[in-house]
Amino acid sequence: MAIVARKSPAASKIGAPKSQAPSRSARGKSPDIADLTREQDLTAYREMLLIRRFEEKAGQMYGMGLIGGFCHLYIGQEAVVVGMQMATKEGDQVITGYRDHGHMLACGMEAKGVMAELTGRRGGLSKGKGGSMHMFSKEKHFYGGHGIVGAQVSLGTGLAFANIYRKNDNVSLTYFGDGAANQGQVYESFNMAELWKLPVIYIIENNRYAMGTSVSRASAQTDFSKRGISFNIPGEQVDGMDVRAVYAAGQRAVQWCRDGKGPYILEMQTYRYRGHSMSDPAKYRSKDEVQKMREERDPIEQVRKRLLEHWKVSEDELKAVDGKVREIVNEAAEFATNDPEPDPSELWTDILN
Repeated sequence: MAIVARKSPAASKIGAPKSQAPSRSARGKSPDIADLTREQDLTAYREMLLIRRFEEKAGQMYGMGLIGGFCHLYIGQEAVVVGMQMATKEGDQVITGYRDHGHMLACGMEAKGVMAELTGRRGGLSKGKGGSMHMFSKEKHFYGGHGIVGAQVSLGTGLAFANIYRKNDNVSLTYFGDGAANQGQVYESFNMAELWKLPVIYIIENNRYAMGTSVSRASAQTDFSKRGISFNIPGEQVDGMDVRAVYAAGQRAVQWCRDGKGPYILEMQTYRYRGHSMSDPAKYRSKDEVQKMREERDPIEQVRKRLLEHWKVSEDELKAVDGKVREIVNEAAEFATNDPEPDPSELWTDILN
């Protein structure tokens, strides 16, 4: 159920001719949303629903003791990675932090392999040795899943440098959160990327809380789209709960990079429904706040409503989509529960000296 890259044009850009990316002075929140086709909306719905159902099942399995260590769920943020993947092409790379299951699925990695890695089984995408925080797929151009806060930003910048070195037109999509945005290596990467005009999109998933601390208490500059100003990197704020807005912004940023103009920053204003990790009761915010976001801004419900009302998709068709997604997730859970654990000899493989 991998998203297929599409070439439909982005929505018109405010303050810039259609043939150009936004100027380097373009800042602030863009209202642009893409006009998706019926099939694009259906694809986005399937992909986001797969992530949602997968994460719900992962949460259940964690509670049953089948998943050990840390487990960070992506529930509520699905539109960010799905919309961005719609704007990419084969060869573009993805790298992110430890809230990574959704990114893997959106990149086309099999649910069985992802879930088996969570449970530490042989069929996992890192042979059961990486767990939730460390999964990779060279085939799908997914370079992790990283447990060290902010570490993926410099690595994603390195991927962009490799693209320049190899003289291809691939773009590195480097995801990190509002908490990681305050790490020093992020700004070293910004400087290097702009200096060498590297094709990297820095996607800041601002879900409002860095672990248990709200953005307003942890960041002197809460408009993360402005974090690149001193390096002359353009940025914009995007409604990360609307897959159409993400897709439109993604197209603008990708085109900017492919045109050789250097890095671009997208601040995705999103929201996570669960705690920072499965061990976090999230008492630092009210239940009313979470419920209000679920009822008014849920990314999947927005698309579902559009499919029903605008595209006249039947309830039965959407139920069939949900049924297929649940089948995929249940099969993944069954496989991840019964697949053998790695042989002890695996302790000595894949070690770099």
